Amino acid sequence: MNQVKLESAFADGSVGKSIAKSDSLEKVQGRAEYIADLYRPGMLHGAILASPHAHARILGYDLTDALEAPGVVAIVTGDDVGDGRMGAFIKDEHAIARGKVLYVGEPVAAVAARTETEARQACRLIKVHYEELPAVLSPEEGLAEGAPVLHEQLADYIKVFDAGSEGNLCSRTELSEGDVESAWSDCDVIVEGEYTTQPQAHVSMEPCGALAEVDANGRVTLWSANQSVFRVQANVCESLSLPMSKLRSLTPRVGAGFGNKMEAHIQPITVALALKAKRPVKLIMTREEDFEMVRARHPFKIRMKTGAKSDGTLVARECEVLVDCGAFADDSPGVMGYSLLMCGGPYRIPHMKASGKLVYTNKLRFGAFRGFGNPQVLFAGEQQIDQIGEKLGLDPFAIRRKNMLQVGDQWFVGPKIGSNGLGLCLDAVENAARTPRADGSQRNFGLSVTAHISGLLGTGAIVRMLEDGTISLNTGATDIGQGSDTVLAQICAEELKLPFDQVAVASPDTDGSPYNWGTTASRVTYTTGRAVRAAARTVVDQAMQHAAEMLECPIDELELRDGGRIGRRGANTDVTFAQISGRAHWAAGGPLVGSETLVFDEPTHDPKRAIALGLPFPRIGVFSFAALGVDVDVDDASGQVTVQEVWSAADVGRAINPRLVEVQLHGGFVQGLGYALYEEMVWDGPRLANPSLMDYKVPTSRDVPDAIHTFIIEDPDPTGPFGAKGAGEIGLNAAAGAIANAVAKATGARHSHLPLTGERVLAGMLNSGTSSERSE
Repeated sequence: MNQVKLESAFADGSVGKSIAKSDSLEKVQGRAEYIADLYRPGMLHGAILASPHAHARILGYDLTDALEAPGVVAIVTGDDVGDGRMGAFIKDEHAIARGKVLYVGEPVAAVAARTETEARQACRLIKVHYEELPAVLSPEEGLAEGAPVLHEQLADYIKVFDAGSEGNLCSRTELSEGDVESAWSDCDVIVEGEYTTQPQAHVSMEPCGALAEVDANGRVTLWSANQSVFRVQANVCESLSLPMSKLRSLTPRVGAGFGNKMEAHIQPITVALALKAKRPVKLIMTREEDFEMVRARHPFKIRMKTGAKSDGTLVARECEVLVDCGAFADDSPGVMGYSLLMCGGPYRIPHMKASGKLVYTNKLRFGAFRGFGNPQVLFAGEQQIDQIGEKLGLDPFAIRRKNMLQVGDQWFVGPKIGSNGLGLCLDAVENAARTPRADGSQRNFGLSVTAHISGLLGTGAIVRMLEDGTISLNTGATDIGQGSDTVLAQICAEELKLPFDQVAVASPDTDGSPYNWGTTASRVTYTTGRAVRAAARTVVDQAMQHAAEMLECPIDELELRDGGRIGRRGANTDVTFAQISGRAHWAAGGPLVGSETLVFDEPTHDPKRAIALGLPFPRIGVFSFAALGVDVDVDDASGQVTVQEVWSAADVGRAINPRLVEVQLHGGFVQGLGYALYEEMVWDGPRLANPSLMDYKVPTSRDVPDAIHTFIIEDPDPTGPFGAKGAGEIGLNAAAGAIANAVAKATGARHSHLPLTGERVLAGMLNSGTSSERSE
């Protein structure tokens, strides 16, 4: 790990230190409790019956045999839930299939029984009568004239933005600035192409699960694997028509999410079972059910065209995407809209036009996945940057440096760049990657750059000084394994000048935590961190007032000292936090509590310079930047691509915990490696053909290069907590583009379809004449 700072480090404190994650010991010792580990007295176990049809009307249920099966206590179907619907952007989804099924694997009934085995056996006894309907299995089919309509009531659904929904068109987005049509005549070189990217499964360590318990007053307590206790609360209550005050949402430890657990999965069904059974119910998905029922990364079809002048100056880009939504909107409108915002990359391109259509199909819902649409458009866009450089004799670094955005520039359609260390990222990768291989052979080098946002939606923090002067921090942000509890505690400790181990972080709980939208969009360090720092500063201000009275001096003569002390400047006298807090609790003023809530309010769109239609995120911004270089080998006989070495440099503003940033960059690249070379969900007609780790390939330690070099670039953002920005997704976004560029260098063949399997790469080599088989 290497660090490059544009400003000097802070004084010795918690920020900037690679403190071990606060949950490391309990995980190493096997003491961490995940949803599968929880138990409640009298608890039942749940199981789900899935639809065998992609599109069918439900005519009725016969539950007789299932209700008589051993151990069965309750069964729920669509007849047990009202017409409440949930959804982040479009309210289009019931808690369980009601009236129709829309994909193979959709839950149509659920059983609560004494054991999981009994619940699963009873599911097989449920008879559902269907009227099968024609299925829509691609966006093109969904938009065709006369296509079967999946959501007949689409016009009546609640929508939180101007989606333009009609027929099977879930949403559309159009963005433009400058005059693209006229700009093409000013270009000396133009490249264009059509690209497709595949569905990718999240494959979190832990499949989805939930446990619900109903008290004597009918109030529900719900534990679940999630990325936001507040989104869980909203989704369950919307879909079951419950007042939000009737549901308390909590989370145990979470075995990763990557977007899969941001919106609802089986929580509404679990709550419905508990309400009907009047006993606690736990429902844990199998790995196969997790593949088939939850969500995945969107497959994209991309048409992109980019033009430049003879000196390499980018002039224009046009991007059009067609996106498979799956059966329900979920986070899909946001993913498509965000992909269009990012389709220009971190470049100055004065003339741009981006448009997209999101189409309902009879497949499982696609949704949020680390990168949120960015990896798809970067795969196309970063290849075109290389192609323009090749045509003009500019190397990959030179053409990117020439066109990259600078501080003060505006992103496509509006947001302003407040800090930007992309140039230093490029320097770090170039300097390291220029070294020859150990064996002296030529590198097959590929480069890609990216940016990602950190500022989005609402959050809050409560900092409470306990009687002994130590601190309780409550944010409502879920740590899904990435270490956000540790980072937020470091921010709090730094502001209070306390040792890190004197800050305890509360587990998210909708009954007591301040609102936080979610652990997603690389936003927790930046967005929630701002609230934590402000709340901690409020506690400092309150402590200063007490100290002034205790030391009998004006506040402006006081200073905060390391170790939780406040003293008079130039004097040795001071008072401790314990003394101050004791006075506040028992004598004067009341306990010291600081709170802060905020919502990111910088506009996405500047109407004076750009046009935006159907923009799902009206306020978004604060950009992290990264450059990624890879060196690959391609086997002449099989086309198999092996990544030999990786250089990943990211501008994260300020690394609150450098080791955790490094881990994010490593993990992001490995997940991007899988996306680029191996992973693909494959449908056989309407049915997912590979819903298990026997048939779905993810990278193992044998596929990951030993040499992954990380470079942490620190260009502090003026609005971030101690200058910090997000790091969660930036390491993944550029992987497919960089690997595709490296494969082109190695083989002379360009590829427009992911993943870059050996078969595809070999076919490209044969067609281009670079394979040894071809030359023979």
